[in-house]
Amino acid sequence: MPLTKELGQFVADLSPNRLPEEAVRVARMGIIDCIGTMIAGRKEDCVRIMREVLAPADGPATITFGPDKGPAPEVAWINGTAAHALDYDDVGLRGHPSTVLVPAILAEAETLGSSGADIIVAYIAGYETWAELFRRDTGLLHKKGWHPTGLYGAVGAAAACASLRRLDADKAAQAIALGASQSAGLMANFGTMTKPFHAGKAAHAGVMAARLAEAGFTANTDALEHPQGFLSAISVEGNPDRASESKAGKEWAILSQGIGIKKYPTCYCTHRAIDCMLDLVAASPIKADDVKKITVNISDYFATVLRNHTPQTGLAAKFSMEFAMASGIVARRVGLRELTDDFVQRPDIQQLMQRVEIVTTTEYDPELSGGAVADSVRVELTSGKTVAGEPVARATGHASRPLSEAQLYEKFADCLDVGASDIPADVLFKRLQSLHSIAARELTALQ
Repeated sequence: MPLTKELGQFVADLSPNRLPEEAVRVARMGIIDCIGTMIAGRKEDCVRIMREVLAPADGPATITFGPDKGPAPEVAWINGTAAHALDYDDVGLRGHPSTVLVPAILAEAETLGSSGADIIVAYIAGYETWAELFRRDTGLLHKKGWHPTGLYGAVGAAAACASLRRLDADKAAQAIALGASQSAGLMANFGTMTKPFHAGKAAHAGVMAARLAEAGFTANTDALEHPQGFLSAISVEGNPDRASESKAGKEWAILSQGIGIKKYPTCYCTHRAIDCMLDLVAASPIKADDVKKITVNISDYFATVLRNHTPQTGLAAKFSMEFAMASGIVARRVGLRELTDDFVQRPDIQQLMQRVEIVTTTEYDPELSGGAVADSVRVELTSGKTVAGEPVARATGHASRPLSEAQLYEKFADCLDVGASDIPADVLFKRLQSLHSIAARELTALQ
């Protein structure tokens, strides 16, 4: 069976009793983390502008877990933008799976009156569809200028919403094809409001794709594997695997690939170096005035992504290794409260950023897309002494170094505090822990 049809069949057949227990746990973790970052990001200017421009009418879906509601497509768009606004959402499959899947699923689940169990099934349907596309091309899409979250996300969200709507195999395949035709996102817009817009637009695309397919809107059910289809169109090297049998539902990618929960609200390409720097300053306290030079060793690919060398805003600083290192020394942390325009523009931060040198390598870790075998940091002091941290191969929060339940809650509570949540963190966290046994509308209730 061709790939698009295979994935349609997989989505149509997926049910709660087919899911491994660990897959459910990972999905729930991704949902929890995404909702936290969505609430944290809901006051950002990009979200405010989206709300003003879209001006959603009243509807059944909840906007950023607050008192306002709207139609699912617009709410998915707004909530996806909010979830990615701070770049604090989870990572995996060369992108940010939950920041697209969760907003699309929650908005449609409230509309349909779906259960928490339905939400989990839909998440895994979307994740496995995304993973199936991811494994078919080893090229680094970022190098071609693509933002994988916008590309893979639209297809994954279409699969997730097709699952929620219980579309049959043919209509699910057409929904996936419709999602593929809405894929978009350019690396050139990183560090601006357009990056989170990619995630929101992909969530919106998923909702619309499933709705249109259900209503009889047509698309070709070879849209993924066709020579002029999705895989060929986005491929970096021009040689994607368009012919092999799908592994979706046979080998669970959510178990082998998992998701990484971000410990820091910056581009994931900075995280290993931040871990290294924070370990270094914990062992050897350093003052900014004592620093002569900071040398960071990363891959050339990571260096390309981290394009902002002298950021002036919190948004731009998310894609700056120079800022991450300066914040690590000055604040001894890199958190939401450091990612502000005022902090970034502080003279001590601006001066320290100028002392950071990036040294790159093309020796990649075969298991970490685009990353070096490890990232490292060395600090030369004005005294002539040099201190270095232990190289870091996997960032804290990576699937192989997961956050504990307590750490996950700590991040979640911090996010809800920053976003001035209408629901207390402990109440919402408890609901999410019991997601399998409650309804979508109970999850978003303010009381």
